[in-house]
Amino acid sequence: MPGDGTNPHDVLTAAGTKAGVRTADATLIRDGSNTLFALPGNVIARVGRPGRLAVAEREVRASRWLADNGIPVVRTLPEVDQPTEVGDRGVTWWVRLPEHRNATPAELGAVLRELHALPIPHELALPQVDPFDGLTDRIGAAAWLPDEDRTWLYEEVERLRVEHADLPSGLPLSVVHGDAWQGNVAVSNGSPVLLDLEDIGLGRPEWDLVSLAVDHTDFDRISSSDYRDFVNSYGGYDVTAWRGYRTLATIRELRWAGFTLDKAATSQEAAREAQHRTACLRGEVSRPWSWLAF
Repeated sequence: MPGDGTNPHDVLTAAGTKAGVRTADATLIRDGSNTLFALPGNVIARVGRPGRLAVAEREVRASRWLADNGIPVVRTLPEVDQPTEVGDRGVTWWVRLPEHRNATPAELGAVLRELHALPIPHELALPQVDPFDGLTDRIGAAAWLPDEDRTWLYEEVERLRVEHADLPSGLPLSVVHGDAWQGNVAVSNGSPVLLDLEDIGLGRPEWDLVSLAVDHTDFDRISSSDYRDFVNSYGGYDVTAWRGYRTLATIRELRWAGFTLDKAATSQEAAREAQHRTACLRGEVSRPWSWLAF
């Protein structure tokens, strides 16, 4: 049937027919780990990756639970059963946000403070966050990757697994967003809204804090004063002072490099960027690094 293939637009069309949602005038917003479309009536459709139906189900449950617990969060489209199954893919339907901007570091820190303070919701059966999820698969699937780089990346993953298993104690286990950066908190009329719940789970709060921290320590994307604002709004905890910081920082950067490995099969620009990111991780490029956005 239409939508059983890999084309996200075909999946969207099949899902819209099944769910009774108009998709004829869909406009592509983003083609990343998931594919987002804008639809008539201020609706956003999120087409998940193959084999990730359970993730789509968790996003829907998590959105409703967060809203019930006072966290401003992107809302599911009411009166539509979610997710809509198309083969082994899940399509979710969301209310489009009004005009908005990315959060400031201080706004991100405040949202994460509230999120991490929530009681653990046993009724949601959230998984433990695995920072290594899918990494070796991405490396293995990059057929164009030079053998030397592939071997180094595999060895780096294994080295970091050992370090991660022996991380020092830090903040208590909590609900974590899993991909917490300024673009995943939208601010409209002064109100922050948490987005993109694909990676939500239980884990170390430090995993949510590390992305913005490396923007400061390794990329020089944010100033020292902005980073201090982030730390202060979170409650004063500076993850860069934690003894496990460098391990989590490197894992996060390795994940960012892995994302470009996925895109490199169909994009020469992504292939060049993946090679550059690998060179940075291997110590061939001095910090602060400059990576292109994808």
